[in-house]
Amino acid sequence: MNTRQIDIFNYSRRATVEVAVGNVLIGSAQPVRVQSMTNTGTMDTEGSVEQTLRIVERGGELVRLTTQGNREAVNLGNIKQQLLARGCQVPLVADVHFNAGVADTAARYADKVRVNPGNYVDTARTFKHIDYTDVEYADELKRLRKRFVAFLDICKAEGKAVRVGVNHGSLSDRIMSRYGDTPSGVVESCMEFLRICRDENFNNVVVSIKTSNTAMMVTTVRRLVRVMAEEGISYPLHLGVTEAGDAEDGRIKSAVGIGALLADGIGDTLRVSLAEAPENEIPVAKLLADYVACRAGHAPVEAVIASSFNYEEPVRRATKEWGIIGGNNVPVVFGGEVADADIAADFIAADVAVCQPCEAANGSFVALEYKDLTTENIEKLKSLENIAIVASTTHANPVGELRALVHKLTVEGVDAPVIIRRAYNEPTVESLRIKAAADMGVLLIDGLVDGLWLENPSSSADELNAIMFGILQATRARISKTEYIACPGCGRTMYDLQGTLARIKAATAHLKGLKIGVMGCIVNGPGEMADADYGYVGAARGKVSLYRRKECVEKNIPEDEAIERLLQLIDSDRK
Repeated sequence: MNTRQIDIFNYSRRATVEVAVGNVLIGSAQPVRVQSMTNTGTMDTEGSVEQTLRIVERGGELVRLTTQGNREAVNLGNIKQQLLARGCQVPLVADVHFNAGVADTAARYADKVRVNPGNYVDTARTFKHIDYTDVEYADELKRLRKRFVAFLDICKAEGKAVRVGVNHGSLSDRIMSRYGDTPSGVVESCMEFLRICRDENFNNVVVSIKTSNTAMMVTTVRRLVRVMAEEGISYPLHLGVTEAGDAEDGRIKSAVGIGALLADGIGDTLRVSLAEAPENEIPVAKLLADYVACRAGHAPVEAVIASSFNYEEPVRRATKEWGIIGGNNVPVVFGGEVADADIAADFIAADVAVCQPCEAANGSFVALEYKDLTTENIEKLKSLENIAIVASTTHANPVGELRALVHKLTVEGVDAPVIIRRAYNEPTVESLRIKAAADMGVLLIDGLVDGLWLENPSSSADELNAIMFGILQATRARISKTEYIACPGCGRTMYDLQGTLARIKAATAHLKGLKIGVMGCIVNGPGEMADADYGYVGAARGKVSLYRRKECVEKNIPEDEAIERLLQLIDSDRK
């Protein structure tokens, strides 16, 4: 990738045009905006108003509402009027799928309309391959352009903004048939719409690409940023990890994916999607945005990118194996003694002797900061066998300096594995989770890490170990438990998502290594099931369909039977 647009060692916001959404401005000259989405039915005016007010009270700056049909789009106007009557001017965003006509209506009532390229004019995804000739494919693009321009004309006349929001789980069969289930396909799905916006001189556009796989989400957005720059497009970006889940896992997964992009100055608005009450998302989002923003104006980090590093398609750095550290081993954990075997550290941190470079010998853990990489120390490290670098930093941009350290080792031919040691002084486990995941996750995604060592005076060994294993799981660098791909719910949700997720987790937590999707409806459900081993998807009110990867194996099961049937399906496959 041409990284002139992105300096991976020094933090600065990516330059964008400025977009107006109601009374809120979005873009690189503005703070990173935080938002959420209601999970009320949009025809429930009172419920939607009350939930919106709770989101705003916690600090939400935009609120999105599902807009299934024209009546929901029209009712956004009633919701807006009631909010204004109560002194709330928060911009409302209409979330539209499957019906371009609804987007036209919503543009007259919402401040911004989100359209999904996967189902705006294309039919719902069926996972069928379609062979297009080049002429047929060009005709499809002409059909798309004609319909989308008509929508943009309404938005121009009404002074409204647009979000072009691609979800990996709902790519169209057309895109899948031409590009496959690839980052290139995800980016092209987005660029088809952005080129039309550029050609029509419509710049009130925000862009998003979301997936439940944090590494894919990060690298695909990196690719999008490069392609946009090459084509002269600089719209702001909205960030989010879709179907992140709830509780600790949902927070860590979101902080890993969003934090990795914010670290490079990518992202102008964000949502932390949790399978919880929507207002719970806002404090997490604000903490994450504020934590990374504090890096602005830091002392420069002078460094050179290793020639083997690929920003868009990173692979793990090649290192010399020492016991269970480095080489092809999974990243290790340095932590405390705990009773829970699932989060047992590979090394008890208190028992590990770490020496300075001048004292290093064969079989040493060597403490290293970037400033320690003198010519003398580099030569000594290259001469030793069976060592591991314990890398730390006190720089205001910790990600940038730790990246610089590992890139310098790589450039100089030091192939010792690297353990990232981060010391915090956080008053709560919540803030520690977010900050540690944002700092360590991007280094794992970049392939620079062979182990984690986390310290915080007020945290127990159980908390520290759980966070480290959670970060490894969120980046899929090391799988130690069941992963739940769970949507946050919205007005389309067909059942009690939060309660159902809790029951499914209680019944399946022992199934180590499985990915289970718990999805409220069909918008992203079947698509995200392609990344899960099993899926539990709302099909209709009180009805659930079960999936094995992409395949729907049981349709329209009564909700009160669905969890037991899911367990039976998993048990049958395991036998």
